[in-house]
Amino acid sequence: MPSFERDSQRIVIAGASSLLGAELKSLLEESKFAGWDLRLVDEEIAAGTLTEAGGEPAVIQPVEEGSFEKARLVFFAGSPEFVERNFKAALAAGAVVLDFTGKVWTKDESQLPYFPKLDEFWGTPFTPKSSHFWIISAPAVAAASLSLGLKPLGLKRMSISFLRPVSEAGRAGIEELESQTKQLLSFQNAGQTVFDSQVAFVVSDRFGAGSREDLSAYESRLRAEVLECTFTPDGIQPAIRLLHAPVFYGYTFSASAELDASAMVEQVSSACAAAGFTMAERGAVVSNLTCAGENTIQLAQPEADPSQPGSWWFWGAADNIRLPAWNAVKLAEKLV
Repeated sequence: MPSFERDSQRIVIAGASSLLGAELKSLLEESKFAGWDLRLVDEEIAAGTLTEAGGEPAVIQPVEEGSFEKARLVFFAGSPEFVERNFKAALAAGAVVLDFTGKVWTKDESQLPYFPKLDEFWGTPFTPKSSHFWIISAPAVAAASLSLGLKPLGLKRMSISFLRPVSEAGRAGIEELESQTKQLLSFQNAGQTVFDSQVAFVVSDRFGAGSREDLSAYESRLRAEVLECTFTPDGIQPAIRLLHAPVFYGYTFSASAELDASAMVEQVSSACAAAGFTMAERGAVVSNLTCAGENTIQLAQPEADPSQPGSWWFWGAADNIRLPAWNAVKLAEKLV
């Protein structure tokens, strides 16, 4: 039976020990799903972790036969490999799957990319009967929203550089940056277990050869996400670069776009606001700190490049954990 028609109030967070899983749990407990049966599952290595759900002690369980039984919604917040291993079982149980990785994206009609403004950009009504939604990442939402939102102003081309926080590598990434910072300030050799390179105090375009994190692979995945959202016949696919920044949370990005020479700053700013960005007051600081805990992407006022007529610069920031988790919970509220 499709879970849309179920009376079940069971939700499974698969990957519950992750930063994203923890944020999801918190948001679900503050939403219309407060009081629902919240099941927490994850990799074997995380099983047995003590947490809480609905104000009561809870233990994260390993995924076993029956883990997804009677689930109405399943959020996959773990690694791509974890999703790939367990995705079919969740669908077979009749649950609607909300996946943050895109690992099992197959482009069939039952699977849809999602962020709140996407249907409006496409000019198509929201389809609530899909069995699988791909929750688009914060940087992909930013790139797609800029590209699609600036189309009415004659967008010709766009390039965008994202500065990636270490929290994208999970708690281990956060701990390594913290450890390296302390060690370097104490003139000690910095440990490099996760990134196989120094990540404290540096901006770089890659990690060490032995790193479990591959910036080029994440960059390719980001391009694929944006392409899925901007594939319309007159859509502009932005050029994308992904760089490491020595910060714990929050993406920041710099974008350059070529628009019709007649575009005025008020028009450009209004188009960005209509695309879903929260526009900062002129002169206000926008950073990974100001976007922390925010549910929208912050954007500084656009600036025309005085040396290139029609060229504009954009600076923005987004919470890499909060934004996709918030979008997923709001989608779940639509679905039920």
